[in-house]
Amino acid sequence: MPDQMLVEPIQADPAALTCRTDTHHGHPHTAAMSALRSALDTLGVAADRMAWKDYEKIMRTIEPLIGAGHTLRHFDYTHSAALQPGTVERLRSDYTVRLAYTEWGSPLQPTLLCLGGIANSARRFDYLARALAPDHHVLCMDWAGRGRSGWLVEQSDYSFEGNVAQVLALIRHKRLGRVTLLGSSLGGNVAMRVAAEAPELVDGLILNDIGPFIPTERRRRRAEAVARHYVFRHPAQLFHRTGAAQKNDGPVDDTVLLHNSFHQTRWSEENGGRVYRHDIRALQCYRDGASRDHDQWDDWQRVKCPVLLVHGMMSDALLDTTIARMLDKPRVSVLHVPDVGHTPTLSDPLHIEALRRWLAAPQPWPVESTIGWTAGADRILFR
Repeated sequence: MPDQMLVEPIQADPAALTCRTDTHHGHPHTAAMSALRSALDTLGVAADRMAWKDYEKIMRTIEPLIGAGHTLRHFDYTHSAALQPGTVERLRSDYTVRLAYTEWGSPLQPTLLCLGGIANSARRFDYLARALAPDHHVLCMDWAGRGRSGWLVEQSDYSFEGNVAQVLALIRHKRLGRVTLLGSSLGGNVAMRVAAEAPELVDGLILNDIGPFIPTERRRRRAEAVARHYVFRHPAQLFHRTGAAQKNDGPVDDTVLLHNSFHQTRWSEENGGRVYRHDIRALQCYRDGASRDHDQWDDWQRVKCPVLLVHGMMSDALLDTTIARMLDKPRVSVLHVPDVGHTPTLSDPLHIEALRRWLAAPQPWPVESTIGWTAGADRILFR
């Protein structure tokens, strides 16, 4: 694998941007795509005529090939009265909510704690976690109000400070030593705050297409898109919506989009279709705060650990000016990924191998490097 991967200085041959490989035996992509093709052939239905029973048959076929090896766990998180600004004072009190996380690998190995975006599920990290599990203890958390976690009492309880508290609570619950934090979008911003406030807990940061600054206009567009209630009454609607929403995900295959959309949604008998697996109030709270720039440069200045910044080169959330300013800090490297927008899925074998190599030896590492994609990604449903 390493000899097929590209991690070169940015000044290298531009052809590096399209470096690809066809051979990644043992990775779940190959088996899952084969299983998907076989299931579609057996069902004999087109995507636009698929029923939910067909969709369920497909997911029962491919999901074990992707998510095998994890354990779903929960712990009780106490949401402090101090983090309840929208509750009248006489009603404020600490309360407990059940938070979910997936666990991969042995606790005897170095710990990688993965934190998703505003509307992500912990299962979005399955490809990465499964590949790293032989050498790492990987934990992937569902934020309160998302995925398999419980919901908070008030909309205003879904605050940035509350997310920070949830991460620290999981670290305490698992009695972890020092960890590496991997954060996508919101998760990366939270990871920066944890590294700034509790440097004794953090060995390193992997920031997936996020920096200390996000312009207002970008935040507003994202907030308007996610802070709505969607009901998918037919699989074709889910394929269309997910395909449109993930149009900048790069050359990933159908199994990645199926897997992520499956765990991001659930069946709702009341609505007669699948709905997003989150408390809509959490996303509406984010929308309410998206009327201004996100500025975290003070936190960034306090980060002392090594940092790997993964940059989707079509991203509108991580600006070139932000990257340049981040690179002024020592022990910061950026890995550019072409043909993809905000938050690469981290499911491609080449990208996973790059993260594995950085985790093993963050220093020395090129200040800037680029990496291509594995060849052969197929789109059958999400076109």
